[in-house]
Amino acid sequence: MQSESARMSSAAEARYRIDTPNSKPRAVKVIALDHPSERVVKALSERRWNSATFFTASAFGDRPRQGESFAGWLSDLAGRTKNLVEEVNGADLVVMVASAGGTPQAASIIGEACSLKRVMTTALVLGGSNVSDEALSKTLSQLRPWALMLVIASAEEYIADMLAALRA
Repeated sequence: MQSESARMSSAAEARYRIDTPNSKPRAVKVIALDHPSERVVKALSERRWNSATFFTASAFGDRPRQGESFAGWLSDLAGRTKNLVEEVNGADLVVMVASAGGTPQAASIIGEACSLKRVMTTALVLGGSNVSDEALSKTLSQLRPWALMLVIASAEEYIADMLAALRA
């Protein structure tokens, strides 16, 4: 009797094989939420990634009023404004990057847009040793409601490792 492995390798079974990759690359949007994290996101954008695009949201003001657009709520790294909803629509995963002690005001708006579109969210917090537990806790409490995964990164290189693990 032929083993299962040998039988699956036969020409008769070859007609059932799918010869295309088993998944498409993820569309990952990486967004810096504050000025300190912008520097990190800009440095990360210079590396080679599968399908990640990088943005900043540190210039967020107040939430748009009823009927106003989310256009201009994001900027690409060249400074061109982008529509938040359009970018979320084209994403499989949104990664928000914030610095510990900062006030990531944009997290709630980005998180809400992702929630409405059923897009996964991850928040990576740059937690330096010079930041107090109170400041870190404040930042985490602002991100926690809007991130399905929340990670404190002790070093900038850890952010790059996380993006690679998330197939960015």
